[in-house]
Amino acid sequence: RVLETGEFIKVGSSKVQKTDVRVVAATNIDFYKAIQKGKFREDLFYRLNTVPIHLPPLRERKEDIHLLFRKFAADFAAKYRMPSVQLSQDAVNVLTNFSWPGNIRQLKNVAEQVSVIESSRTIDAETISKYLPKEHQKSNLPTLYNGSDKADLSEREILYKVLFDLKSDVTELKKLVFNILSNQDNNTDSEKNAALVKSIQQLYAKTEEVTQPIVEQEEVYKPQIIPSDSYTHHEEVEEESLSLADKEKEMIKKALEKYNGRRKNAATELGISERTLYRKIKEYKIED
Repeated sequence: RVLETGEFIKVGSSKVQKTDVRVVAATNIDFYKAIQKGKFREDLFYRLNTVPIHLPPLRERKEDIHLLFRKFAADFAAKYRMPSVQLSQDAVNVLTNFSWPGNIRQLKNVAEQVSVIESSRTIDAETISKYLPKEHQKSNLPTLYNGSDKADLSEREILYKVLFDLKSDVTELKKLVFNILSNQDNNTDSEKNAALVKSIQQLYAKTEEVTQPIVEQEEVYKPQIIPSDSYTHHEEVEEESLSLADKEKEMIKKALEKYNGRRKNAATELGISERTLYRKIKEYKIED
């Protein structure tokens, strides 16, 4: 309300009072991006954004770096009653090429440290470099830039996700097949599917070994001819999946026979609701 109309009400009072103030706000964030992300109110931004002033960082105003350093050095010389420090041309180049993440405050701090600590009033490049963090100092040597790092990282993450999803699918398939085989009463069928169980166990063991695959380079895969014997297990899985309805029908019949047609008890035994059991009886045309 103060920003919009210039009015406010004191706590405990009912009288509206007027005010005439100027709000000066400073920030180093991008308000438009903050508004898009929902981190800053758009209406408040437009109430404050009357006369925007963009002040570029110190690293974009290289011509001001030496002038500001001389000004700060003169101020500290007067404050501590000592001669002002002077920079050699190499030292000026070091300051100019520095990135200055702390902007003017960092430059002022460096000027104060040099003025107080150094006994010599002429500062060279080696001396001034001691007061600058090495990780922010620029090098004039050429560097190799690989613009595909982000793309490679994205492809690697996709590959990890696909492999982990595959592992999850294989685990679910293993549980499903084991449940089917464990419900079989026929020993002949169990012996017939022994090879299938062994194959699934081997496949599951291989997926457990996959942790973090590393793709070093692109490989060209050639088509392979798969022997006809390798389709044996897949055909058996398909036959088992097609007989699920018969297995379900057989289990419902056994449950009804066990409880002499009492659907409630049979449904409890099967782990389903009585309504679902009634629907299954009609679907499979089972006589009580």
